[in-house]
Amino acid sequence: MIGSAGREHALLWKLRQELPGADFYMTGGSGGTIDLATPLPISQGDIPGLAGWAEANSIDLTIVGPEAPLAAGIADAFYERRLPIFGPTRLAARIESSKAYAKELMRRASVPTASFATFTDLERAESYIRSEGAPIVVKASGLASGKGALVCTTVEEALAAARSMLVEAEFGAAGSEIVVESFMEGEELSVFALTDGEEALTLLPLQDHKRIGEGDTGANTGGMGAYAPVSIADTTLLERIEREIFVPILGALREDGNPFRGLLYAGLMLTAEGPKVVEFNCRFGDPETQALIPLLGSSLLEPVRAIAEGDTLNGATLEWSEGAALTTILGAEGYPERHEVGHPITIPEWVEEAENIVLFHGRTALEGGELVTAGGRVLAVTGLGPTIAEAAARSRAAAEAITFRDKYYRRDIGWRELERIGAKLGAVDA
Repeated sequence: MIGSAGREHALLWKLRQELPGADFYMTGGSGGTIDLATPLPISQGDIPGLAGWAEANSIDLTIVGPEAPLAAGIADAFYERRLPIFGPTRLAARIESSKAYAKELMRRASVPTASFATFTDLERAESYIRSEGAPIVVKASGLASGKGALVCTTVEEALAAARSMLVEAEFGAAGSEIVVESFMEGEELSVFALTDGEEALTLLPLQDHKRIGEGDTGANTGGMGAYAPVSIADTTLLERIEREIFVPILGALREDGNPFRGLLYAGLMLTAEGPKVVEFNCRFGDPETQALIPLLGSSLLEPVRAIAEGDTLNGATLEWSEGAALTTILGAEGYPERHEVGHPITIPEWVEEAENIVLFHGRTALEGGELVTAGGRVLAVTGLGPTIAEAAARSRAAAEAITFRDKYYRRDIGWRELERIGAKLGAVDA
């Protein structure tokens, strides 16, 4: 397992259930994965080292969690050695590593998305922003850990955002090219698809919460929580998303000579005109995976291994448990900016033993046998229940009970869904 955050913990948790006798290895690891996988003393960025180790140890399957190793070509290195790996090639991964490339690909494939223009020159970007007006969105084209998209409510904000990326290098090389696009209104939806390059096997749709503040306010983060299922994402909508988004974009990637094999993530905006793409990612999302995986009733290993070994999905299907899951991220105060680490974490026994609560460790570590914080998004607290309301209550109760210094979390994950439920109940009562 390449990666060591909450997403990778969730994938390991599921795979360990399917293969209890297998040997698992993980780059790095966290305070919560030590019993699931042997930590490897090889950095996830050391691609030659990882490929050589996998070959020397006859590893049957490698799964890549984060986007950076994929963008750096880890799948290519493994393919050259004929090692099975789940994840797209470097050129196919550009659908995430270059927003400019992704937008051009969408334009070519007639995939619905916001109107846009790309820039490397500040003066031209400023002229475009002034002509378009606000609200408007300014994005770093490269990888920026989910924080490089700025929704600007005024022209002045947008001009400052463009300058911070192109001149002040706030996001480093990721912001050397920017995408400026029109603002889209609606609800966001995350839809994952396992794909062999041609067939797309869509997973249960989720809704993520990117903003740091309650009511979806404040700075963008890597994600503060997620839930599934989403009631507005019915079968008709999902079929439309497959037909208008996944099928044409996979076709465009094949036409480019870069078929996409792995997990393709479509971040969507449900606008008045229909679903439109906000962004594509080339891997499982975090924290969506932590809400999704506990609801997967069928095998994860079978389709993942088929894709990694170059086989087709061949009519594969997925089964989902009834009920709902809701994940609350426990973060460190100050995230997504500066935050302290090394604070002891206390998890009550009732949380650890509850059958309807699952903890996935993001940035935790063991120091002298004690669990401590090791980053901005510390723990993913997933509550399970027959309804979103019950899953939310369990997630929030556990989130409140877990303690560490400067703990921060949103208490409103799933608020749109809960409002919809409340409105329906009100209509029935009336």
